Amino acid sequence: MQRKVFTLQVYPDKVAEYIKRHNPIWPEMATMLKEHGVHNYSTHLGEDNKTLFGYAEIESEEKWAAVSTTDVCKRWWESMEPLMRTNADGSPESKSLREVFHLA
Repeated sequence: MQRKVFTLQVYPDKVAEYIKRHNPIWPEMATMLKEHGVHNYSTHLGEDNKTLFGYAEIESEEKWAAVSTTDVCKRWWESMEPLMRTNADGSPESKSLREVFHLA
């Protein structure tokens, strides 16, 4: 299992809506993520009320990359676009963080 950690940016005035849309996420989104080998996926809001820290355990980089090709993911991105910074293709702007310490 590989650990992925990344940041995203939510608009501060959209935090409440972001939280609402994730509690719970669409059932088909949760199913798709699990089918693509994603486990223990969570996001955490930073004290600046805009930086999200994402954590996921993935079975492989290939399966993780394939998530973005699914219809449900594209629809999710479209629904989230008004709430956060996104790329030209509608995907959330994301910056990977490099692991420097892990205690198992």
